[in-house]
Amino acid sequence: MSDPADLTIKAAGDAMRAGELTSLDLTEAALERARITESHLHAFLTLDQAGAKEAAAAADAALAAGEDAGPLHGIPIALKDNMCTKGIETTASSQILSGWIPPYNATVVDRLSAAGAVVVGKTNLDEFAMGSSTENSAYGTTRNPWDTDTVPGGSSGGSAAAVAAGSALGAFGSDTGGSIRQPASLCGVVGMKPTYGLVSRYGLIAFASSLDQIGPFARSVEDAAVLLEAVAGFDIHDATSIRGDVPNIRGSLSEGVAGLKVGIVTELSTTGIDPEVREAVVQTVNELSDAGAEVVDVSLPSCEYGLSAYYLIAPAECSANLARFDGVRYGLRAAGSTTEEMMAATRAEGFGPEVIRRILLGTYALSAGYYDAFYGQAQRVRTLIRREFAAAYEDVDVLVAPTSPTTAFPIGERTADPIAMYYADVCTIPMNLTGDPGISVPVGLDSKGLPIGFQVMAPALGEERLFQVAKAVEDIAGFTARAALATSEVVQP
Repeated sequence: MSDPADLTIKAAGDAMRAGELTSLDLTEAALERARITESHLHAFLTLDQAGAKEAAAAADAALAAGEDAGPLHGIPIALKDNMCTKGIETTASSQILSGWIPPYNATVVDRLSAAGAVVVGKTNLDEFAMGSSTENSAYGTTRNPWDTDTVPGGSSGGSAAAVAAGSALGAFGSDTGGSIRQPASLCGVVGMKPTYGLVSRYGLIAFASSLDQIGPFARSVEDAAVLLEAVAGFDIHDATSIRGDVPNIRGSLSEGVAGLKVGIVTELSTTGIDPEVREAVVQTVNELSDAGAEVVDVSLPSCEYGLSAYYLIAPAECSANLARFDGVRYGLRAAGSTTEEMMAATRAEGFGPEVIRRILLGTYALSAGYYDAFYGQAQRVRTLIRREFAAAYEDVDVLVAPTSPTTAFPIGERTADPIAMYYADVCTIPMNLTGDPGISVPVGLDSKGLPIGFQVMAPALGEERLFQVAKAVEDIAGFTARAALATSEVVQP
């Protein structure tokens, strides 16, 4: 057998049930891959080696006793470090939470444990999930396994890099404006944002509560479906979670696209899109047509204003959510002669520049005299975008576009230009504003050998159709390339 760290979740599960592999073997292989690659990547903030090995041994014992928790039983998984883990430090990559150990698990963590998964560690992110490159972490930059001079995307760059490098077989991130799909595109893996409310946000450290959603990273569409099914469903602890049955996502994977109508979003596929990215998307769309799909162009004019609306709504919500980090109850506390001075000093020392920028933007947008002109207007644009997408889905089954306007860009290239950095999310933001699901599937490499992602979008609770088309895209593209730091000749010590 090849290195177990290179297996898909499906292949690893089959090998364990056939007696060819144990969870402990698999977990140790992932941890060994992390040992070799982490000096290059910095995908993780915490590696829980002892806890992971203990969980893997327990998974093996359970399987030997005939107790099989399902397709994630014994599979090593990584978690973005903005999801609370009882007994394990959770920082959201911010100094203001340095050393904080939650007294409870996020619902997603408990559901993964119930599914038999093995958590190997907590991954790096842009501080409080605010960024598109994982350069805003208080604990250092994560690098892309395909080219360590480039970014892995963000904010869930650590999770994407871990899956691409083989230090986890799957991972979870959060997506507020593209923070799963964009790094998945840049790191050549599958990344999926579910319908808002399909996955509980309980225990997720909030950035923008009406936009945040937890979702999976994986090496295949089927693996992503397995991960999503394990954590989806109503949660009494989250008032925004959706009641009802979880869709049978894997049941649609083999149905193909014959007879489906696919719409190419004009506004997300032309202006500002790198020519090589556009060419890969067009080629994939043509092959979907050859596979029996009807392909049409769809114009959604309000998408032009999505980026502007998002960067008013998200900072406004972050301004409110981050008000709780004040040095009084938990986390960093700076010195001050009065309570007010202590709070001001704590927030100035504890938050990084990008977080401070967004708090200030949001506070300004919500301030008296500007609320209607900025925040109120942004919400009206959001409503227009929702209506346009809903109208489009009355005519097509899914919409498609690039995931990211470019492939991975050099570290440091955009840090001094926030507008250029924000533009990295232009293709993904609409799905957060509408609350609909979206998925990124790798479909090729550019001339520099960097991955290109193809985005499929569907109406709310349309995950079955979304995954059906995503699997067809995956089959058409036949993408099997591996990141440089996941190949044996590079990772040898």
